[in-house]
Amino acid sequence: MNIVIIQPSVGAVSETFIAAHAEHLREVTGVVHFLNGRPALDGKVALSQRLVPRGWRKIKRVVQRAPWTKEIEDGVVRGIQNGRADVVLAEYGSVAAKVTSACHRLSVPLVTHFHGYDASSTEFDANFYKGVFSESAVVIAVSWAMHERLLELGCPQEKLIYSPYGVDPTKFSRAAPGDAPPHLLAVGRFVEKKAPYLTLLAFSRAKQQVADAQLTFIGDGPLLPVCQRLVQAMGLQSSVRFLGAQSHNVVQREMHSVRAFVQHSVVASNGDSEGTPVAVLEAGMSGLPVVATRHAGIPDVVVDNETGLLCDEGDVDQMAESMERVLSDPELAGRLGRQARVRVAGRFTMHQSIARLQRVLEAAANGEDLVEVQDEIAGTFLSDASV
Repeated sequence: MNIVIIQPSVGAVSETFIAAHAEHLREVTGVVHFLNGRPALDGKVALSQRLVPRGWRKIKRVVQRAPWTKEIEDGVVRGIQNGRADVVLAEYGSVAAKVTSACHRLSVPLVTHFHGYDASSTEFDANFYKGVFSESAVVIAVSWAMHERLLELGCPQEKLIYSPYGVDPTKFSRAAPGDAPPHLLAVGRFVEKKAPYLTLLAFSRAKQQVADAQLTFIGDGPLLPVCQRLVQAMGLQSSVRFLGAQSHNVVQREMHSVRAFVQHSVVASNGDSEGTPVAVLEAGMSGLPVVATRHAGIPDVVVDNETGLLCDEGDVDQMAESMERVLSDPELAGRLGRQARVRVAGRFTMHQSIARLQRVLEAAANGEDLVEVQDEIAGTFLSDASV
């Protein structure tokens, strides 16, 4: 079975889940991405951009009265053919919308993998995805909240499969929150749906009760300067660190030395939401309790009062109270962290995630009965592992 992956770009630091698919799936024979809006292979636009070939293609479109999007379709077709695809994996629903016509033209089954904003943003409605749902052999949701949202948008139940991300248990382990100082860690881009300013407000209140509390942020983004000014305004310069974007090794190191992981995700003003945040999975796999919101896929991973502490979106007082609990009670943090490790290792490893996706792709390529595949994959979530 040959798999061609089609994705929006290459090398995006925040899209580790897409890189993992290309790296770990078996028999990936091609990766198509978009360069200035045009389909590309290995950093080079798929169709020649020299004057004569471009001119001939334009004349052909004029004669056929075809829109300019035919150029995109032809480039995608070239990429799929180069990879001799038996099945196409489209990363993001918005990308799938660009490739449905090419897959239909070549009679190659399409698996559409939603990730977050593409399911939740008000930019995309049922009409936008009508063709995607019709053409896709399988549609993948990474959280149960996303699963429900895609049903609302018109995805047929029989095509929809819940298959979350996974992380490497050998890279994220050895945290000892019960022995760590009262330090908290937040990892993620400084964007509206991550609401880092609400994390800061909650921390400022928790610190009033735990004087030696510290908070470290890893990540960058448009809200970083605002948050830095907020720290100055609240007089927390000696208690809050901003490390900026960092390597996975630094993230792992920081997770090994803190009491808990914190994240106050919310639905953004344009509807943008999380899928299942990879950093939450990494924290749980490391053995850290997670203090977060009941948002998107977070409750799929974090069980309140068992593997972490959850609050409603925007409830800064409750998050501050949860922070204070783990900061002042290392025994509680240790117990929650150990149970988090068991849960994530039992359901959300990289191996499990890739195996589920590989199975879905094989089923699509072979035209198998998806109801049986849905049941098969659902069975992988029935129990936790002992680690």
